[in-house]
Amino acid sequence: MKDMYTRSRQELIEDGRVAVEIVDTAEELYARMARDLFDEIESNNGRSAPTALILPVGPVEQYPLFVDLVNSRRLDLRNVTVFNMDEYMISANRYIPRNHTLSFRGFMEREVYGRIDKDLTVPEENRFFPEPGNEGRVQEKIRELGGVDLCQGGFGINGHIAFNEPPEEGVSVEAFREYPTRVLRISRETRIVNSMKIGGCYDLMPSWCITVGMKEILSSRKLRFYLNRSWQWGVLRKVLFGDLTPAVPASFLQMHDEAKIIAAAEVADPIPWSR
Repeated sequence: MKDMYTRSRQELIEDGRVAVEIVDTAEELYARMARDLFDEIESNNGRSAPTALILPVGPVEQYPLFVDLVNSRRLDLRNVTVFNMDEYMISANRYIPRNHTLSFRGFMEREVYGRIDKDLTVPEENRFFPEPGNEGRVQEKIRELGGVDLCQGGFGINGHIAFNEPPEEGVSVEAFREYPTRVLRISRETRIVNSMKIGGCYDLMPSWCITVGMKEILSSRKLRFYLNRSWQWGVLRKVLFGDLTPAVPASFLQMHDEAKIIAAAEVADPIPWSR
């Protein structure tokens, strides 16, 4: 265990089990994330091809940059379909209200779709969130579109991607890989870390969520995960040098030929380690 925590920046790049790129600052990372998204759509538009995306709300700092690129470069998003990764819920069958400060649906409407010029933005019928009671809709639509071109995201402190938390009981690699869109409880670790958005009031955080599954994420043609928080230092090393295991869901990037991690220097550079 200690060995993975003593790896140099160069060892992360050369020896890790997933491709890694390191940028100097979080600001550079956000710009890269926005540009990767823009370039994927622009490339497909150039071939008169549709674009299907799985996108997070977290990180979010890339979205103002993306919106500015779209509006200034007049990028047409009318042939784009967006599947957002997840949403908080107040119970096992009910979304958090759209006007709640934590609502991912509300964020996308206000800060992304609502800020893009109306003649360019993603059509409402092409905007999807996983839906309680209709969990199979995401997978059906992805099949209809012929797959997802690009999935972007980040890592949770326990290695979750989207809200695919480590299972509490033993689950095989094969079974976990096939987990579909579903409702589940949010782990205590995730609730505490995410409560930083509301002043650390983790007792006010939702206990339930709905998330696209490992199956949908791993079936995407390209995976790009961006690490911008200092507390992702440990999980990055578990993903690069640890076992492929449901205990660290992000380790499943090891299974994907087109997976890449882009990390800010504060996540990648060594820190002093002692017993």
